[in-house]
Amino acid sequence: MPPAAGPGQPPLEWPLYGASFTQAFVRYWKKYATFTGRASLSEFWWMRLAYFLIGMVLVVIMIGGALVGVSYDPVTGQSRPGPLIAVGAILLVLFLLATIIPDAALTWRRLHDANLPGPLFFLAFIPSLGSLVLLVLTLLPTNPAGRRFG
Repeated sequence: MPPAAGPGQPPLEWPLYGASFTQAFVRYWKKYATFTGRASLSEFWWMRLAYFLIGMVLVVIMIGGALVGVSYDPVTGQSRPGPLIAVGAILLVLFLLATIIPDAALTWRRLHDANLPGPLFFLAFIPSLGSLVLLVLTLLPTNPAGRRFG
């Protein structure tokens, strides 16, 4: 048995069942491009919540940037968003780019924990139904047979 990663925590190679929000967030970034092993339901869904919250903050920044310095053309009756909308848009794009690989890796490991092959991740690229199927697969409980992946 490998040594524990910290007091009461399994090594990073193992899933952390019952992970807290902070633990899941830290493990997400420590396992940035790790497609091997498994991820527990708590690790996966806490990160989904963090991803959603960070995305919402960046969208609010973008909307706020659009409202600050908005200009109105009385001739055409059109308004233009403020120039600060670009700041929010750039931050949002950078966040999305920075999380493509770790998000794919986390989903891959979550599928492993349910004893499913990681390449099922690519179902997300099937229009309409693929993302829904992948969502259902990530909701499946831990399967002890998934230990073969980690």
